[in-house]
Amino acid sequence: MRASEMRKGQTVKIDDKLYAIVDYQHVKLGKGGAVYQTKLKSLADGTIQNIRLRAEETIEEAFLDKRTYEYLYSSGSEHILMDTTTYDQITLDDDAFGDGPKYLKPNTQLQVSMYEGKAVIVTLPNTVDLEVTETSPEIKGATATNQNKPATLETGLVIQVPPFIKLGELVRVDTRTGEYVTRVKE
Repeated sequence: MRASEMRKGQTVKIDDKLYAIVDYQHVKLGKGGAVYQTKLKSLADGTIQNIRLRAEETIEEAFLDKRTYEYLYSSGSEHILMDTTTYDQITLDDDAFGDGPKYLKPNTQLQVSMYEGKAVIVTLPNTVDLEVTETSPEIKGATATNQNKPATLETGLVIQVPPFIKLGELVRVDTRTGEYVTRVKE
């Protein structure tokens, strides 16, 4: 495809590396022709690169196969996922899985984007509900001030929660920021 046809969020292949287009801007230079100042995120390591492309330049679009997988379990640095349609299992290492193990418990659904049979992007659900397994007791009168306390969740993740959260309660955590969202009523 031509550089003038690119869109945000698209996946492209440049120099045999996969990138996601984060942002681009059409820039008219003084004497020369117009170019696209493009901000690309590497799918391999997450680094951001700025690249200039001429409008008539061609770039290769990479089509990702997005599938729903179910997180089964982790064993050391390996994480086992199952395709919900074919029941095929795949194993991802810590690098490919990212922060997933901190937020996931078995049977959690997530999106995996595959390129040529290899997992390149693991998209966690925006929020997950986890049980508090360790926290200090509730402090009387602490609701007047906004003082949070640390709480350890069932996956081992430690987050800051309001003082009224008790041991054994379910809390909703935002997987994008790692922050407490709300208490979950059962």
